[in-house]
Amino acid sequence: GPPHLSSGRYARDYDEVKALGARFGSSRTAAQTSLATFYSGNFFAQMNGIARSVALARLSDIGDTARLLALAIVSPADALIVTWDNKRTYNVWRPSTAIFEGDNDGNPQTVGDPTWLPLFNDPPYPDYTSGANSITAAFMYTLALFFNDDAFTFTVATTVPGQGTRTYGRFSAVMDDVVDARIYMGIHFRFADEGARRLGKKSANWAFGHELRPLE
Repeated sequence: GPPHLSSGRYARDYDEVKALGARFGSSRTAAQTSLATFYSGNFFAQMNGIARSVALARLSDIGDTARLLALAIVSPADALIVTWDNKRTYNVWRPSTAIFEGDNDGNPQTVGDPTWLPLFNDPPYPDYTSGANSITAAFMYTLALFFNDDAFTFTVATTVPGQGTRTYGRFSAVMDDVVDARIYMGIHFRFADEGARRLGKKSANWAFGHELRPLE
């Protein structure tokens, strides 16, 4: 579950998103804003695009390709079920509400700001855990498990117009970027992103070990 409102971890993550995720007066760099925008589109389309490009580059057997692409959908679907269960169970507020109420949360380390706005508008559901990060981690860790290697050079496209592509050398590097991107967007605390990354990896590991097992 999420850290308690009175904890030091909550205060650290609060201060981080307050500084880096603000729409106005942020300490975010231009590169961080670009990363936030790049990962602000449709995650299923984006991650499926990665899976297809990796399959085309590495696999020649249609059966192996079908298995990879199926696993790359099963594990994020499992992850999202748990993600939404967490959202309804813990009902954690988004940074915009938290920072508005920062002087009333019982934590003397959090300073409120009723004028604070996130870089991107909040999705209409609770913060913990992050759907985008659970999807990303499940997709990326499935690819790493399938090829038994995190190292792989591939290109990621975005569904956001005008944002180009990004090239990576490791599947896990995409997970790291999406954790940061959702903070730069101002819509998630780091604990919600990192919790979702663990959740996605566990979902991928379970699906890979139990579903669509190879015939040989």
